Amino acid sequence: MIYFGAGSEHTSLSDEDIRAGLFESFDRMGPVRKILVIPPDYSRYHSRSGEITSLIYSYFSDSVQHILPALGTHQPMSSEERSIMFPGVPGHLFKVHDWRRDIATLGSINGHQLRNISRGKVHYDWNVQVNKLLVEGNHDLILSVGQVVPHEVAGMANHNKNIFIGTGGPDSIHKSHYLGAVCNMESIMGRIHNPVRNLLNQAELLFSDQLPRIVYILTVIGKNDTGENVMRGLYVGDDQECFEHAAALSKRVNFEIFETPLSKVLVYLHPNEFKSTWLGNKAIYRTRMALADQAQLKILGPGIHTFGEDPIIDQLIRKYGYRGTDHTIEAVNANRELSESLATAAHLIHGSSEGRFQITYAPGKLSRKEIEDMGYSYESPETLMRNYRPENLKDGFNTLPDGEEIYYISNPALGLWTTNEKLK
Repeated sequence: MIYFGAGSEHTSLSDEDIRAGLFESFDRMGPVRKILVIPPDYSRYHSRSGEITSLIYSYFSDSVQHILPALGTHQPMSSEERSIMFPGVPGHLFKVHDWRRDIATLGSINGHQLRNISRGKVHYDWNVQVNKLLVEGNHDLILSVGQVVPHEVAGMANHNKNIFIGTGGPDSIHKSHYLGAVCNMESIMGRIHNPVRNLLNQAELLFSDQLPRIVYILTVIGKNDTGENVMRGLYVGDDQECFEHAAALSKRVNFEIFETPLSKVLVYLHPNEFKSTWLGNKAIYRTRMALADQAQLKILGPGIHTFGEDPIIDQLIRKYGYRGTDHTIEAVNANRELSESLATAAHLIHGSSEGRFQITYAPGKLSRKEIEDMGYSYESPETLMRNYRPENLKDGFNTLPDGEEIYYISNPALGLWTTNEKLK
């Protein structure tokens, strides 16, 4: 059921609106004894999930037993990041999701079902894995918090993705990501129904009885007329309808749709949020459907210092590079180390232009050789910032003093840029 739902393209929920909507929902849930909260990590700071988690703690207090950020394969949050994102929440409540070791397997979905879901693209079994705290923590309620926004793997982020991938294990993360990549992410991004989401829904249908009751708190974030992030929607509920309401609003709020493809795009990656190409390649995922053939995509990432969030994955990215779908599939078939890290293979596919447009990276702490070895072009951040100063640009089309026209995106995590032709 939906406990609370409010939102539209023009809604701007105030702090008091958010508080009232959450507390109304919590009142309707009745008493609970032990709560596990699953918010996103710092890379989703703009989701407002941190503030919501703080409100959860202020309402339920000692009933909040644990907070498990849905890291997936991301690096653990620092104590400074936790204090910024989750003000007023005691640090001892936070647990780190170790996606390789702290795992419980609920069951599996067999290869025949995967073959049907993928239309023959894959045929492996898929183990449904979650952090063991979800199974062994003796909680009677999970509050899963996060933003619904277009996503390269699941079409639209959040809902049961937060559980089965965000707190998932090697099998659930690797194979779900590869499923999305080989099924063509451009036919998945921004779609509510797609092969990966179908898989996640199947996992929830078959295995949710092994977990505590889950209530989802879903936000939709957009920009107002002055370019500030505002909450356009808030939905609280324990069913698929809750997610579909939020996803439908996100499609209206978070899409930028063009009649004509873009020829030159600059994307800025804020150094506090984007420190790896694993995250920073949202600049590629989220813009690729709007880019013309032979377009220039320039990525300014002053905080980028590594490729993978995980040392093992980082090594694999460095070894195989962003060289397109065919090259990556061949490498998966020929190399066990990559076939056992299918999320890495998926990321390599996502991060390639497939030779259709040019990607130029300007990272803060990666060398020209490191970038060019990956298949990208390199430009120093100093040069790029000298030519295109982010503080002088507005989101959208800009005409520079010399007459150059460029489309600027200040945060690629907040939307999806595409054309009408790609949405058909």
